[in-house]
Amino acid sequence: MLSRIFLLLCVGATTLLTGCAALTGNSVQNEAGQAFNADQLPAQEELPKFSAEKARTGMPQGWHFYRIAPHKKNTVYRLENYQGRTVLAANSKVSASGLAVKLTPRTVQNLSLQWEWKAVGAIPKADNAEGHHDDAPLRILVAFDGNKTKLPLKEKFTFEMASLISGQEMPYATLMYIWSGKSPVNTIINNAHTSRIKMIVVDSGWENLGNWHKHERDLAADYKLAYGVAPGNLIGIALLTDTDNTKSETRALYGDIELVRKNPK
Repeated sequence: MLSRIFLLLCVGATTLLTGCAALTGNSVQNEAGQAFNADQLPAQEELPKFSAEKARTGMPQGWHFYRIAPHKKNTVYRLENYQGRTVLAANSKVSASGLAVKLTPRTVQNLSLQWEWKAVGAIPKADNAEGHHDDAPLRILVAFDGNKTKLPLKEKFTFEMASLISGQEMPYATLMYIWSGKSPVNTIINNAHTSRIKMIVVDSGWENLGNWHKHERDLAADYKLAYGVAPGNLIGIALLTDTDNTKSETRALYGDIELVRKNPK
């Protein structure tokens, strides 16, 4: 994906990186084309559930559209009734845009991210380890806060460039769970342009298309594995289906995404 980053309320995006848009600061465009200021969006305590709504067009309650870049086509998201429940369908045709939720900052100790998703269409040319072919049918992004002043000069420059290009601030760090076309499960893929985005492969290949896959991830453990240090506060969640780099199309389904706090043993 010619470089991107993400998250529209607490996560930054830039067409220099790999991920998406942003969740903090300045104006962005919603699906109706109306600008709004992400700073004015309320932080939420919970992630809104797709299953709590009825099938319809338009934005799911509590989720906000984010654009990767003005010249990118938008992925089409809509709530659909699928086998008796409401899910979020993503239809991407040479497109890249996503949905995001700004969350009240919280510690991720003993916090798990649980979700269910299904890839319907393959992206044969996708290769997440190669920037110019970095597309995926399914991605979930988790944004973390932290002290940016302690980052190396190179990273500070990247943050400044992201802000200049997208008008949005990047988050301090992002974990991105992906369905990868080629990289094996549990592979950690570094963004080609910044160390502040780490992709973790949770599904791989196209043999299991059409099947629901359930996942549960320990956010603190994954952050420590990816970055080598303890995480800061969680500040947002986003999702993304994209096919712009491979000039292809795909369809995918997202079930509910949930944060579950577990009691320590």
